This record gives sequence, structure tokens and C-alpha cells, in this order.
Amino acid sequence: MSAVHLHGGEPAPPAGPHVRRLVLAVLIPLVLATIAGLIVLWPDGDPPRIEAGVRTDGTILSVQPCEDVVETPPTPEGEDTAAECLQAQVRVDAGPDEGVETVVPLPFGVGAPEFHEGDAVVLSALPDAPLESRYEVLDFQRDVPLIWLAGLFAVAVVVLSGWKGLAALGGLGVSMVVLLVFVLPALLTGESPLPVAIVGASVIMIVTLYLAHGVSIRTSVALIGTLVSLALTGILGSLFSSLAHFTGLAGEASSYIGTVNTEIDLRGLLLAGLVIGALGVLDDVTVTQSAAVWELAAADPASSRRSLLGAGLRIGREHVAATVNTLVLAYVGASLPLLMLFSVLGQGVTDTITSEAVAQEIVRALVGGLGIIAAVPVTTALAVLAVRGRSARPAGRRRKPVSSTLEADLDA
Repeated sequence: MSAVHLHGGEPAPPAGPHVRRLVLAVLIPLVLATIAGLIVLWPDGDPPRIEAGVRTDGTILSVQPCEDVVETPPTPEGEDTAAECLQAQVRVDAGPDEGVETVVPLPFGVGAPEFHEGDAVVLSALPDAPLESRYEVLDFQRDVPLIWLAGLFAVAVVVLSGWKGLAALGGLGVSMVVLLVFVLPALLTGESPLPVAIVGASVIMIVTLYLAHGVSIRTSVALIGTLVSLALTGILGSLFSSLAHFTGLAGEASSYIGTVNTEIDLRGLLLAGLVIGALGVLDDVTVTQSAAVWELAAADPASSRRSLLGAGLRIGREHVAATVNTLVLAYVGASLPLLMLFSVLGQGVTDTITSEAVAQEIVRALVGGLGIIAAVPVTTALAVLAVRGRSARPAGRRRKPVSSTLEADLDA
């Protein structure tokens, strides 16, 4: 019966005072530096915006051909292809023209989306234009399916993980708030991207880890391991971005942002994305390694530091093998349309890989992988030192009763 309650052994001994002092000596400056960074880098003033019309909601009431049929130019093979011009009767569902019905043109031709009666759409409006030319169909409304998917995800997390899952969802909300309220406005107002990313990642790291996993030495060890690995990721990313002569102009969105605000450092923006992207994988690895060492120590209270370190590293190797593969495949999946384009253009493998658009993703994947690899030994070693702050008891020494051990833990 006691083995069930102890998960295979008695709980790991509480960390000694010197371990607590060491952890606090690292965490307190980190928290203070993060707060100072928020104050210094907090965006002042409104970020730049592009006047692209007012967006509002609408519903397609009917779809019909235009009065004239527009024909596309002949294909290279000499075959004529006719594309039917379409227009729609739409009802404006929001804004000053709510309830108004008007006719708007629809996109048509090869690859154009198909709109049907009853579709909920997003309209772009030019408020000062006449009604007959005021509105344009931009896209479908997708808020309802996304809300349903998010709700399903939240329920699944809570059902599986209970209160911890609810806390994890709270941490996810904090991450979104930090990105939308601090990181993006600060970048758009011209602040240096790398410091903004580091401060934003630190806020996310501190709040989400403690919120999801509780305030404890074990969580603090994972936090320190994440910090060290994230610093290494940022250094390597900066080094290889410089060696590869990345400009940050490879992506269409980055190039367009550069025209909006010339003060934005596009190369620094690339590094900022690398740091924030790596954080989501690193905290998974560090939390797992810290928890694994704690559980191993609880399962075998007489184990030495050397055996704990070896067992933790064996677990970490399995985790790294799976996580690095996942990370690389995620970046490849994101770049798949671009890779297909290069393939169609007939570029060789070397030319494709060394092009800036693809090379950026390769650097992100490999640098992120190096950060993960570093996170395993760093976090495992820190966890072993924390859980075995003093030498393990001799194997022949009689174990304390469970109640006494728990009381000692609570007192500590």
C-alpha cells in the first residue's frame, strides 16, 4: 500500500538551504532584470498602421454572373479559357450600414475561392465611397469554427490534466497577452527586436512555468535550465545569422513591414522570432527533465548523484530524439509551399537549401535543436544537485516512516 502512495519509493529529500540560496541568487536578479526590461522597452505612442479600409461582417444572399463575361488571355498552348465574372448580393451585418443590401464583385478565375448563398464573409469598406462601390468581399468568416476548436482543446486539456491543465491554459493566455500587449507594439515602434524578445520570453517563462507547475525548487530548476538554454539559442542564432548574411527580407511579410516603418530591424526581427519560437520547445524539455529527476529520486531514495544523472540523461536522450525530429518537421511543414515553388522553378537541391528563405528555416531548426540538446544535461545536472544537495543515505540505513518524511518536507 505504501508503495502506491510513494510512487515506488519515499519522496525525494527536500532541497537544502544552500540549494535554495543558490536558486534565489539566480531567480531574483532574473525577475528584477525582466521587470526593468519591461519598463525600459515598454512601447510609448501608437504603432504605425496602414489604412486598408474598414473590415466588417456580411452575409451572401445570392450569387449571379456579371452582366459581361471576362475572358482570360490565351494559354501558352493556344487554348482560350473563359472565366465567368461573378457578383453577389450581400447584406451588411455590422457597422453604420448594418442591414443594408448591396451588390459586390467576387474574385474569379483559377484558384479563386468559391462563394455560395448563405456564406458568412468579411467585407472591406471605404466609408466615403458611394454605396455601389463601397464594399468588397475579402474572405470567409472563420471565427465560429476556431472558437469551437479552441473550446474542444480547452476541454480536452482540463479533462486530462485537471487543475494543472486549467493553470496551463491560464499560462497560454498570459503568453498571448505578453505577445499582443508588449512584444508586437514594442517591435512596431522601433525597439531593438532581440532585447524585446528576451524580455518577453522571460515574462512568459516566469509566469507560465510557475502558474502551470507551481512555485517549487523543481520548477525553479526547470526555469534556470530554460534560461541557460535560451541564452545559448540566442547566441548561436545571432552568430549563424551573421555568418549566413541574412537580411530578413526573404519573406513577403517582412519586406512589407520594412516599408511601413524603416526603423524596424528586420534581421533582429528574425532573431526575435527564433528566440520566442525556441521557448515553447525548451520549457517542455526542461520541465520534463526536472520532473524525471525528482521522480527517479523518489523511486530510489538511496540512489547516488551519479546514478540519478545517468538515468536522467538516458530519459533526456529519448526526449531529444523525438523533439528534435518534431521541431525540424514543423519547420519543413511551414516551408513546404516554398520548397514546392523552388522545385517547380527547377532549382537544384543546393541552390534551394542555400536560398535565404529556406536557409532561415534551416538555421531556426538546427539552432533550436542545439538549444534542446543543451537543455537536457544542464537541467538534469541542476535537478540532481537540487534533489541531492547532500550525499544520499547509506543503503543499509533504516528509512523513516512515511509520515515523518512528509512532515519533514512540509517543515522544509
